[in-house]
Amino acid sequence: MNAITTITRRNIFDFIRVEGIWYSGRLEEHDFLSRVFDLGAFPSDDNRFENMSGDLWQHRINNPNDWPDDWVFNDSRLNLLNCDDSDFLQFLSEMIHPIVRADSTEVNKLLQIFNDNLQDDGFEIVEKAKISNKPIFSGRKIVAGFSSIEANNNVLSQKLNADYVSQQITLMESAIDNAPHVAIGIAKELIETCCLKILGERNIVPEKSWDLLQLLKNTNKELKLSPSDIPDEKKASKTIKTILSSLGAVVHGICELRNDYGSGHGKNSNFTGLNKRHARLAVGAATTLAIFLLETHEII
Repeated sequence: MNAITTITRRNIFDFIRVEGIWYSGRLEEHDFLSRVFDLGAFPSDDNRFENMSGDLWQHRINNPNDWPDDWVFNDSRLNLLNCDDSDFLQFLSEMIHPIVRADSTEVNKLLQIFNDNLQDDGFEIVEKAKISNKPIFSGRKIVAGFSSIEANNNVLSQKLNADYVSQQITLMESAIDNAPHVAIGIAKELIETCCLKILGERNIVPEKSWDLLQLLKNTNKELKLSPSDIPDEKKASKTIKTILSSLGAVVHGICELRNDYGSGHGKNSNFTGLNKRHARLAVGAATTLAIFLLETHEII
């Protein structure tokens, strides 16, 4: 049974109609639909042709006024109002593919329309990769906590302002579901990069022998984040000290995950990786910690 309701699908199609957006963008309808469906497998409604491909040629190219422009949303063979969720999400994702649509303003408008409606059913369209620096999208279920991870990563991209780090963040996001061990490895590298950035901007040269825990310790010292820097008389000082002490434990845990399950070391043939939820934990902890360090660096 589909989770994306007919109501949601109709709402999306109604918005597309009202906005006057052509669903296949700069592609011919046949070329666009072939990216999602096997048109040769659908029957023809015209006895002169073997399948739906012939129908499209006859009624949308040879005689373009035979079918209304919004025929695609109601065609019983494509069945977009009731097809599998995966096919429906692919249809939407292809509508904003850079091959299909070049106007970024139109892409963003469609993406907002899609996600504003899909979220009620627990789905979203998100960027999964880039081609020629243009985003490629795919649909997925909304996972609790994932949106906050992506928001954190957007903040980090702005604060670090480095192409390399931005690429690593994008890779980390996309790897959570498909390659959790890669996401865990990058999470460790992200904290390391943040510490090096902060120390470098404060004219502190790390020793070559420092591992990540030592980098964090010296970064905390420079930012006055060590528990010893919190006066006892301060309100809630005990709680603050506990949280600050936990920073080292978080990094230590990420380092252990990276060493045992991450992408930084070779694995034997019997290696079994962690579940993606563990990768999400590592990524979420790393991005939260990195933002905290960078924001403290800006104000101290």
